[in-house]
Amino acid sequence: MFELNGKVAIVTGGNGVLGGAIAHGLSKNGAKVAVLGRTEETVNTRVKEIQDAGGEALALVADVLDKESLIQAKDKILTEWGSIDILVNGAGGNKKGAVITPDQEFFDLSIEALDSVTQLNFNGTILPTLIFSKEMVKQKKGSIINISSMAAQKSITRVMGYSASKAAIDNFTKWLSVELNHKYGEGVRVNAIAPGFFVGEQNRDLLLNQDGSLTARGQKIVDNTPMARFGEPEELQGAAIWLASDASAFVTGIVVPVDGGFSAFGGI
Repeated sequence: MFELNGKVAIVTGGNGVLGGAIAHGLSKNGAKVAVLGRTEETVNTRVKEIQDAGGEALALVADVLDKESLIQAKDKILTEWGSIDILVNGAGGNKKGAVITPDQEFFDLSIEALDSVTQLNFNGTILPTLIFSKEMVKQKKGSIINISSMAAQKSITRVMGYSASKAAIDNFTKWLSVELNHKYGEGVRVNAIAPGFFVGEQNRDLLLNQDGSLTARGQKIVDNTPMARFGEPEELQGAAIWLASDASAFVTGIVVPVDGGFSAFGGI
């Protein structure tokens, strides 16, 4: 039931650490995977990795905030593979001015940086969904998987802009699942994965010292994660494969935590 043989998947941000792991996982379970990202070099590197592992992959160099580049990407994937069955909205990130550092207050927040973070995380999920999910509606079948965060579910200090934009993803996931089922039937499903704490390019310096030991913030996170560690990127694959496959055919509108128990723990 978890096989994805012949399914066509797009992973935005598939050139990143977490998106890349999900792209590999979908490929290993039989999906053809299109890796979408802004940077040609890293997109091509990810595609080659998937191909070298025996998978079928396609490079899509596009910006999730640029409608025309997304339309070109859609045309390319339809020309190559003829359908779009799975969309993983993995592109996202944070920006310095939307983070409240320990020596700052809320009143130091940069509205410009906040808008940029919201654009990337929220609009950067909505716009690809607008472009790519039309094909799913035509097919009357498809799975959209958004990427949320623990920052959407709990009040986590400092990351104000990121938290707010990921909370919007949770609401959008639920709203769109209802909208699509009401208007187009049961075939197109919308769910989200909420990763706990994983070490990536953007947060490495916040979580780890240069010698690999935990920073004070990293230690707090581990102390409040019952499994007492950070997640490994490959540990997102199981949830993504399940949500992409017919094994979750009666599942829509949910946010699945992959967090080592962080969301279940009250800190006592």
